[in-house]
Amino acid sequence: MPYPELFSYAWAWPAYSGTYNIWDQGVATKKPENSIEHNFLYRLTLKGKELFPGLLAVVTVAIASRFLSEHYGGPTMLFALLLGMAFHFLAEEGKCGPGIQFASRTVLQVGVALLGLGITVEQIHAYGWGVAGVVVAGILVTLLSGPVIARFVKRGWRLGLLTGGAVAICGASAALALATVLPKTKDAERDTIFTVISVTTLSTIAMVLYPMIAAFLAFDDFSAGVFIGATIHDVAQVVGAGYSISDDAGDTATFVKLLRVAMLVPIVVVLSLIFRANSEGGGGRRTPIPLFVIGFVLLVFAGSTDWFPVVLKATMLDFSRWCLVIAIAAIGMKTALRSMKEVGGQAIILICAETVLLAVLVLGFLLAPRVL
Repeated sequence: MPYPELFSYAWAWPAYSGTYNIWDQGVATKKPENSIEHNFLYRLTLKGKELFPGLLAVVTVAIASRFLSEHYGGPTMLFALLLGMAFHFLAEEGKCGPGIQFASRTVLQVGVALLGLGITVEQIHAYGWGVAGVVVAGILVTLLSGPVIARFVKRGWRLGLLTGGAVAICGASAALALATVLPKTKDAERDTIFTVISVTTLSTIAMVLYPMIAAFLAFDDFSAGVFIGATIHDVAQVVGAGYSISDDAGDTATFVKLLRVAMLVPIVVVLSLIFRANSEGGGGRRTPIPLFVIGFVLLVFAGSTDWFPVVLKATMLDFSRWCLVIAIAAIGMKTALRSMKEVGGQAIILICAETVLLAVLVLGFLLAPRVL
């Protein structure tokens, strides 16, 4: 080998360590076909090293949030949000940024997809299509009223759609899922974190207040369960409120709530198709239906079969809850507390109005047989 070529390959050695890619500098005229940079395991290792610091940070916050919730009470997701925002400086640091971004999007989508295991086709038949009709009607009215109410309080339609979907479907999980398909704006992260905080706070208030309303209206266990499951935003608070009344009310509330979670699929699909069609002139989206939505549907059918192991289902649902807590912690880290002041009182009025509207609609359905 002539000396100049030997020198070029010797100089190119740092390329293999990732410190200096001499191939991009044009010194070596031919890049070896078996270059380690094209090795899948090598690239996977580099990606893992890039994501590890941020993932370690958000997982630590998630574990701390779970510990606080179990030992001192309070919603795990709310703890994750608040602790995450306290560590906002990590999202601004280069080493943690990629992992935090990965957790706020990819880990979130995995968690939402795994929620499909909590719903079976048999459950829908057992409780009747009347309950399903109430759930669908409540979701559609609340979701569509969001942009309308937002206009009255002088806020953008995107915030109205985001808060309406969070209130109507499944609280923080829906807010995070919808945020992935709605058009991105400069205030998108701030609006998402505001929505998550608001629905979590309102869910906690409703967990205490709604069982009192059910008792005042003399609802039986089934009606109380439908009311709790069809109105409270987050799953954890639905379970807490339902089982505080009775086991039957808790079972009914949990099923109705999971039915609302299932509605996340068609809503996300429709919104994804709408906004993809509107953005096709600028390149559009890479796929019309997000992969996590497809995964959700497949897991609903898989969980409905007898061959799916019960232990595995329980394990995957628990893993789903961990994914959601980790994702919320990551979104908290990405949001500065000072940005929350810019949301304004109108946004609070907006999400409270949507919450009251949904409660009134469900109460009207449950009380109608007494009047008619």
